[in-house]
Amino acid sequence: MSRSLRLDPVLIQAVIAGALSFSHLHDLAQAAGQGGWKAWAYPISVDLLLVAAWRHMRTRTDNRAAWIWFVIALAASLGANIATAGLLDLAHVPAWLRILVAGWPALAFLGGTLLAHTPATAPPEPEPAPAHLPLADPDPEPAPVPEVTVERAPEPAPELPAAPAVAVPPALLDHARKVADTHRTTTGNRIDPETLRARLGVPGPLADSIAAQLA
Repeated sequence: MSRSLRLDPVLIQAVIAGALSFSHLHDLAQAAGQGGWKAWAYPISVDLLLVAAWRHMRTRTDNRAAWIWFVIALAASLGANIATAGLLDLAHVPAWLRILVAGWPALAFLGGTLLAHTPATAPPEPEPAPAHLPLADPDPEPAPVPEVTVERAPEPAPELPAAPAVAVPPALLDHARKVADTHRTTTGNRIDPETLRARLGVPGPLADSIAAQLA
């Protein structure tokens, strides 16, 4: 099964721009007195510095040094493109340009070394979270209540109402007094209510009333 090859316009444009820039840098280096393999090494050096600066900007937080070296490498590439566009006589290259071309390898090595060995900026340590006080239990269990035994004093027995006094007829009281005197004379003891009731033949309450009046 054949796969269709999809061409990316951006990739094609990058290849064309790289090839043209590579050729212009080679021509300029050769015109400045760098012949042979040295003329081919200059475009590689410029492109490698551009790539190193770009990667440094993508992976590091501090991009100031990367931007400086990226601009230097871009200026070298654009300068070569402009110089070889007919604005500079390549047969008579000025001395200052020869000096720049000759000093470029040392400058590119310095930039590449600084970019490769620049320590990564350590991310700031997060501040410790403030200690939170323990939240109170919204529904705490009630504390157990100690059992308390209350001893109640015994209530006093209610007093019985006194028996109402029974009216004793005078004649019956006189008769009862005689019976009591006779009993004391005979037995030498005071007559008790039971005996008095039996002798008189009266009910208990009346007998008690008579005994209370004889006392």
